[in-house]
Amino acid sequence: MMRRVARPLLVALGSLCVALGVLGVFLPLLPTTPFLLVAAWCYARGSQRFHRWLLGNRWFGPRLRDYREGRGVLLADKVVALVSLWLTIGVTTALAVEAWWARAALWAVAAATTVHLLRLRTRRADAVPAARAAAPRRSAARPRDRADRCPSATPRGR
Repeated sequence: MMRRVARPLLVALGSLCVALGVLGVFLPLLPTTPFLLVAAWCYARGSQRFHRWLLGNRWFGPRLRDYREGRGVLLADKVVALVSLWLTIGVTTALAVEAWWARAALWAVAAATTVHLLRLRTRRADAVPAARAAAPRRSAARPRDRADRCPSATPRGR
């Protein structure tokens, strides 16, 4: 009984986290990666279908897998994150926030986020994970045609 209730709640929470993570792509003060990591955790316990979808997603999947497996974060991603974070914090504190304590809180969040990002392993874009590099490659010597895959597709009398 408890499992039947927990699984839909985990899927709902995971979906909410994916939505917040997507918003975080466009709003620098809203973190993307933590929400997607929580979504992956929820989906892993609530729905293998959603979990496979998230890790296989063409935008988030590779970065999530790299982060979770300790491979690191691409240098370009770090640079974009830090530049957009500090620009947004600077503009926000200069134009939109008057209370000194709110400005201090925003600067503290930016500083903590910067420290976290800089402590993560940095990975070059050309670094291919060992699992992908070791995968056997298909020979390009002869392209496959339909007859190779399906014997019934060959014309009769051939």
